Amino acid sequence: MSQLFAEDEVELQSLVKQFLRSISDKISSAPSPECAEEILLHLEETDKDFHNYEFVKYLRQYVENALGSVVEEETNNLTREDGQHAIGSGHDTLIHAVTQRTRDSAEYQQMIHTLKNTMITVVESLKNKFEDDQLRKEEMHHEKQHRQSNIQFTDNCSDSGSSFSQSYGFFRQEQLQVLAEKLDSNKPKEVRWEALKVLCRAPTSDVLSCESWSSLRRNLCVALSEPDPDLSDNALRFFAKSLSSSPLNVTREIYTSLAKSVASSFLSHKLSFPSGSATIDINRPEISRLLKQIRLMNDFQKEVTNFWIRHPEKYMEEVIESTFSLLSYHHEHGSPGTERVLEPVHLLALLDVKATWFKKWMHGYYSRAVILRLLERKYKSVVSGLLNNKDLSLVYSGKELEYCCFVHSLCVLGKLVIYTNGRKLFPIKIRKYKDPVTLTDLIVILSFHMHLIQLINVIKCILIHLLLVGSDVVSPSTLVMEVLWMLCEQTEWAAECLYQTPVIEKLLAPVILKSPAATLSLIADILARIANTDRGLALFLFEKNLAAAHSERTFAAHIIVQFTQRLLDKELPSLCESDMPHSLCGAFILVCRQMYNTCEGLQVLRPYGLHKALAAAWKKTSTLSERVQTPVPGGDAGSSTQELQNMLIWEETLLDSLLNFAATPKGLLLLQQTGAINECVSYMFSRFTKKLQVSSCEKFGYGVMVTQVAATAPGVVALHSSGFIRALVLELWSVLECSGDNIRVVRPKPTPIDPIDRSCLKSFLYLVNLLSSSQSVWELLGRQPLANKSEYTLREMPTSIPDLIDRLIAMNSDVKIHSLFHYEESHTFGLRLLNVLCCNLDSFLLLESQYNICSMLLQSQMGNVTDPDSSEGNIIIDSLSVERNHVLVRVSVVGGPSERRLPPRDLQEVSSALNCTELVILFHMLIGLLLPLKNFFVFCFVQIKSAIGSTKGTFPEITVECLNSTDVLKNKGRLIYKGFALEDVCFIHFIYIRRYGIYLRLLKEEAANDLALLMKHVKIFLSAQRVKTSSELSYPGHDWLASTVFLIMAGNIEKSLCLLVSLSSLLTSAFIWPARIHASIHFPKEVAESGIPPVYWCTAHYVEMLLKAEVPLVHSAFKMSGFTPSQMCLHWLIQCFWNYLDWTEICHYICTCVVMGPDYQVYMCVAIFKHLQPDILQRTQSQELQVFLKVRWSQNYNIHMSSTCHKPVILYYGRLKVLGSLQSKTGTGFKHITENYLR
Repeated sequence: MSQLFAEDEVELQSLVKQFLRSISDKISSAPSPECAEEILLHLEETDKDFHNYEFVKYLRQYVENALGSVVEEETNNLTREDGQHAIGSGHDTLIHAVTQRTRDSAEYQQMIHTLKNTMITVVESLKNKFEDDQLRKEEMHHEKQHRQSNIQFTDNCSDSGSSFSQSYGFFRQEQLQVLAEKLDSNKPKEVRWEALKVLCRAPTSDVLSCESWSSLRRNLCVALSEPDPDLSDNALRFFAKSLSSSPLNVTREIYTSLAKSVASSFLSHKLSFPSGSATIDINRPEISRLLKQIRLMNDFQKEVTNFWIRHPEKYMEEVIESTFSLLSYHHEHGSPGTERVLEPVHLLALLDVKATWFKKWMHGYYSRAVILRLLERKYKSVVSGLLNNKDLSLVYSGKELEYCCFVHSLCVLGKLVIYTNGRKLFPIKIRKYKDPVTLTDLIVILSFHMHLIQLINVIKCILIHLLLVGSDVVSPSTLVMEVLWMLCEQTEWAAECLYQTPVIEKLLAPVILKSPAATLSLIADILARIANTDRGLALFLFEKNLAAAHSERTFAAHIIVQFTQRLLDKELPSLCESDMPHSLCGAFILVCRQMYNTCEGLQVLRPYGLHKALAAAWKKTSTLSERVQTPVPGGDAGSSTQELQNMLIWEETLLDSLLNFAATPKGLLLLQQTGAINECVSYMFSRFTKKLQVSSCEKFGYGVMVTQVAATAPGVVALHSSGFIRALVLELWSVLECSGDNIRVVRPKPTPIDPIDRSCLKSFLYLVNLLSSSQSVWELLGRQPLANKSEYTLREMPTSIPDLIDRLIAMNSDVKIHSLFHYEESHTFGLRLLNVLCCNLDSFLLLESQYNICSMLLQSQMGNVTDPDSSEGNIIIDSLSVERNHVLVRVSVVGGPSERRLPPRDLQEVSSALNCTELVILFHMLIGLLLPLKNFFVFCFVQIKSAIGSTKGTFPEITVECLNSTDVLKNKGRLIYKGFALEDVCFIHFIYIRRYGIYLRLLKEEAANDLALLMKHVKIFLSAQRVKTSSELSYPGHDWLASTVFLIMAGNIEKSLCLLVSLSSLLTSAFIWPARIHASIHFPKEVAESGIPPVYWCTAHYVEMLLKAEVPLVHSAFKMSGFTPSQMCLHWLIQCFWNYLDWTEICHYICTCVVMGPDYQVYMCVAIFKHLQPDILQRTQSQELQVFLKVRWSQNYNIHMSSTCHKPVILYYGRLKVLGSLQSKTGTGFKHITENYLR
């Protein structure tokens, strides 16, 4: 098998040749023969395809045939020996031995000898054949050169070939000089044509570097303008070859020469085209020739941006300048109305309708800076010409050429105005305009194009006759929209270009003139984007300089809302009968929505009653959708299905529009009055679960709106009925206690470092937002007992807020503890949530009266010792005991930041932060609530003494003091207090108020009796001034203002009652005394029955409005966090800032509002937010804004120090505006008081 025959040699020759071709790249890259040899020796290591080569496969098969039997025989011999080389002793040893014996065999030596001789023969044959081929090629080349003239050469290269298949000829200077002479315009056509053919085959580098290039270039440019296509096309072919195969330093000169030639042709021929109905024939030789040349330029313009950054800036500048020089060519028009002069921009627009070349040039700063600099210094006429192409006084709307020029000019101008230096080009002086065209004038022209219906009809004609852009419909209105969209996206650009009175007036002209529906839909889109910005919204609401009907000046907002109402009422037959009445109406509703979802916008639009019109339209549509016939077999199912689908879309649009009233406190009241709040919240929940944005103009989801709705009783009821709260609780539980179904467990879950893990933080904040208001807590927890089951399965999940409290907070049994997978983390979560809830005093008192929260926490603390059965056990201090201790101290101590100190919540700080006052206060509270546990308290007192050294008084003295200060008699769930039967929640109020009064040295021990009597009289007095409704008449919470007045009067019941009765007749009482105005007869019945307090829909509404204007960063921080300033205002004002301000500041607050007027309540809230601005911004970044404002606000706030913040706000907005608006929300009972405050 080792012998090779003749046919084997032939096969080896082809295989070796193929192998060498495959590795030619690797060998050719070697710098020397030695390196090439080294590459071949290591080819198997470096080439992954080595074993796939046919030559290698052949050699492998040859070796196997020659040595296969030898290898098998040696292997058998070794395995039969005594085991020295047995397989068991090592497989590698066996292989090594077989290999060595095979190499020593005679067969191996014979195979190597035969293979070597054969390969030598094959290589020699290939070498001889290669030399013969080379000699043959050289002979053929010499023969061909001899037959041709001295200046001809052959180029055999192809576009796809490599350098091995190419041959080049080199031109001498004399030859190029002869070509330049033959290209002279005086020579015969045939001579010039032959010279051009030869020049096209010459290397571009030789031509451009020759001494006669200047004359060649001049003659080539002359040839380009020749009417004979043979000459012009060959000259253009040379330019095309040069532009495609030369570096930029060469192509720039070719391009500039081409641009000058084209400009010269336009200047000499002075071509024109008809401006009437006649068409221009692009097959005319002179136009066809220019189109080809401009197309070559345009192709180069699109590609040059890919590589000109690698060359000096001067090269790029020459290309740009030559382009602008060509486009700046303009000729005075001939006879108006008959013909127009054809300009380069017309043909460029035909070839590149959307100005792709200019968009690419303006994309990078490297080229954009040069473009804008040249336009500003030398070529403003280019922009002037583009503006001339937008002159609507000319008759070109039906002409394809003018249309393309218009689109091209629009794209270029639109790209210019989005850059600052591009806008600096304006104003520009153009022909036929007396005054220069400013930037505002340009936007007005663009706006005017949008409602020119003839331009829309042009599209159909153009797309039929010219397929310039394929299937892409290039509508002028759409292009203008794109330009205006780009301006709207950047506040700086829009303020300079778009937010101008002439522009808005031009945009609103179609609305006043009742233009067609297609145009109005585009107008509405732009108006909505403008209204979505602060500057645009202010322009709509407060700029009274827009011309309306009968030449009256009015606000843009009034025009828009009136037009929208007419659309809703179907008072415009021409528009209502169009193909898209609902989409047009929905577009203008969206514009109104951008206004009424802000506080200032709602103030302007509220008198029009748009919410009532939307509600009426929704009810009508809902009724009609129910009446749509069900498709039946044989009937027209398609039309009925489409009709039903359109009805449902329109119904959702109306619901969505109604829902956006809930973005502001006052808007939520209007939404509640429409009776559609439940349907709107259900619709919001369906979109919220899909994580959809509020609208195309909004960047945030529904977080703020959910928080706004949850602040009121009807809103939280709607959330509960929609399933939102259930979904929220289930999502929390799945994150807190269960692993996500879509997460594959590959390693144990890490132990959370933070008290609330990051995965649960979002759900925690949602719950805080939901339960921030005491009204929502009363609606969700009032009269709702805890389950307290005897058994909880591991798969049982809570579905409501009471269930969540039962499983996470009220851990009063081992069954609940064992039902949790992560007891410590889950209970910590519950305690943190309880801590936030208890910051609202009304919420805490409800929890305490219904669930005995403090008792449960104390029982847990009592069991948190090493030996619960003995009083000698050590106290266990862990994260849960620290959290419980913090909550217990917080709920037992009342006072402002400087009047109470709360214990730490971190274990690291406990040992260094024990405070005598805090521990004694906590000890007092323990005695008052758990009297029988005397041994435990003795033990606690011993621990306290050992921690703080000594205290004033002994344990018996403290016990007697606490027992004397608590006159409590248990009586079957009710409390008897000196003859008055009071609910549990009322009695708990008295405990805390009396304790705070004693601390302030304002009350005595027996003052609780007078407080109870005062509350009874106030309750009777206020109930007589409430409307008779089917709902509960009593105020859902404690009357904190009455308690504050009681403390101010040092516990004197007669003075307190007299002051409260006198205060009830003042306008101020409607806002600082929530219990007095609850369901008051001084409000319209629908407002009184709404269940939404005036302090929310009036005071908090104005706080949000002023906050957006005066402290915009704080307003944005609230929006980003999904929280609302109105919720915090509601929290602070209902409980009279108790626990947030010191007693002195609370008194200042009440006196300021009574003396100065209720509007100072608004100014004070704004001043507090401004005072807290640094902390608010910082906490927003760490996602703890809600917790900070409710729990950790420990800064001292001084009303006198912040009074400087009030004066600028009052001067700017005026007391008449704010105070007058507050007065207008109340009934006639307060009107006679208002005049005193308006003076």
